[in-house]
Amino acid sequence: MAETENLTAKLFDDRIADKPDPMDLFALWLEQARKSEVNDANAMVLATVDAKGLPDCRTMLLNGLGPDGFVFYTNTHSAKGEQLAANPGVAILFHWKSSRRQVRVRGTVSRVASDEADTYFHSRPRGSQIGAHASLQSQPLSSRAELAGRVESLTRQFEGKEIPRPAHWIGFRIFPLYIEFWQDGEFRLHDRVVYRRQKSGNSWKAERLNP
Repeated sequence: MAETENLTAKLFDDRIADKPDPMDLFALWLEQARKSEVNDANAMVLATVDAKGLPDCRTMLLNGLGPDGFVFYTNTHSAKGEQLAANPGVAILFHWKSSRRQVRVRGTVSRVASDEADTYFHSRPRGSQIGAHASLQSQPLSSRAELAGRVESLTRQFEGKEIPRPAHWIGFRIFPLYIEFWQDGEFRLHDRVVYRRQKSGNSWKAERLNP
């Protein structure tokens, strides 16, 4: 607990050079959120841009985290998949109501390696694996019964077999260029500290922002 308090204190004091790496700090905040949130502490809002330049967003789950960035999985035939193919620039937002904290991230995406996607796909519940085959994500659906029928058919098809990962189901890694940590403050005098860098692999520059 003392170590956690010290890291948090370092974030919100004015000695910018003493701040920890933002990815380490995010991992700490996520760990704390898992203990305080009712469910889905890894839920995030993913924002993309369509071909006409119109923003789009939806709630996703963060499926992986490491020094290189944030990983999520999706159907490349979906609206977000097509938007990511056309424009790799994205933003994500985490909001943890229980701790009154928020993290904003901006960056670019690239696909994860096939073996990494295979490993994650086969770690999912079998029903979710079948669902990845059954759902024509973002396409019109005539009825719920139509989807249920595809699930039933695929369940029979894969009975007793390993379910292969669909080629269109893949992971994306967000390489962050901007990470902003926000902590609620009294009288709306919130604490905001932002980390910026020009490209992946560069060192981070941190500064405090006005609320």
